[in-house]
Amino acid sequence: MASRLLAHEVADLCLGKPPLKSLSISATVRHALTVLKSTEDTHVSIWSCHHNNHLLDQQPLINNCLCIGKICMVDIICYLCKQDNIESPSSALDSPVSVLLSRDLAVVRHVDPSTSLVEAIDLIIKGAQNLVVPISSRTTINSKRRQIQQQQLSIAPTTHTGGIEFCWLTQEDIVRFLLSSIALFSPTAAYSVESLGIINTDILTVNYHSPALTALGDIITSLADQTSVAVIDDDGNLIGEISPFTLAYNDETAAAAITTLSAGDLMAYIDCGGPPEDIVRLVEARLKERNLKGMLDEFSVDYSSGIDPLVSCNSPTSFSSDDDEPLSLTTVKLGRFSRSSSYSARMTRRAEAIVCYPGSSLVAVMIQAIAHRVSYVWVIEEDCSVIGIVRFSGMLQVFRAHLESLMK
Repeated sequence: MASRLLAHEVADLCLGKPPLKSLSISATVRHALTVLKSTEDTHVSIWSCHHNNHLLDQQPLINNCLCIGKICMVDIICYLCKQDNIESPSSALDSPVSVLLSRDLAVVRHVDPSTSLVEAIDLIIKGAQNLVVPISSRTTINSKRRQIQQQQLSIAPTTHTGGIEFCWLTQEDIVRFLLSSIALFSPTAAYSVESLGIINTDILTVNYHSPALTALGDIITSLADQTSVAVIDDDGNLIGEISPFTLAYNDETAAAAITTLSAGDLMAYIDCGGPPEDIVRLVEARLKERNLKGMLDEFSVDYSSGIDPLVSCNSPTSFSSDDDEPLSLTTVKLGRFSRSSSYSARMTRRAEAIVCYPGSSLVAVMIQAIAHRVSYVWVIEEDCSVIGIVRFSGMLQVFRAHLESLMK
């Protein structure tokens, strides 16, 4: 069984993966916003076709097309929150989409379908978040339908040479694949995350009562690192989180919330992808107080329908007593508000911090992260004080070491 696992190539993990939503580097932030709000995907890939060779120093040229990055709604939200853009968000939306891209080209890596599983894990450990893999050309009705939809949105589709389409593999894809063969990693998978030394104590935190805008830099960092910002009280206890994974299910109006709300109120705003009406009114009032007319006009949204509070914001915090059971640190439980596009059809995750204890087993933490569609799990003590975070990248380092022993 070990030899079969080691024989797998990235093409095996790409079976059934949909082709990437592609956007040209010549597009604007507004174009990217339109694409993100019209698709169920949380990310869109940015491509340079007919590019300059100096962009290709670190990656192979594939049919004159190169994926140079990825963006999500959080990139746009954080961009609009920057000081230069708060006054005139409309002008910011007309900026080139390149302003949203990471300068680290290694975040997205092109790989050949024959790349081995071990090589793919090595790339992720070195910093890659998405592996771009070519898939067979599809001149199908679905491909034509995607082109028509892009034309209807007044967006120039990115056409790759030879009609080649691409998909990408994420850290979650690889961890999920390894979980299907977890028996091969016995007894390592049963060891605690503490004993394996994969608890990262270098974490990002913000006080519950602090202005959310003070955490903007940390939100940007957590997005780049695929982690989150812990919201803590004065005693260092974990109250909740401001997670890019949850924030990505909101729209651009969340920029106004970050600009005006406290960290605690922001958690309520982004929960389930829709804010309660009283917090929306608070955002509007504070925008008026600060005379941010541009942001108020650009993000004027009618939230009067679809708001359905489920539980009081004073819901008690609760934990499971079993270390190997999924744990959730419950914050606010709020409702959704309806949206007219397919953006509303996404299954959103509440603004709850997913937690474990130092003694939780590696496999239990893997299951928690995959079940909640995040790439990390917070580590807390019995008194709810946060001590660190366990990330997919750390888990993959453990599995890579185990695979190394199988290869000898």
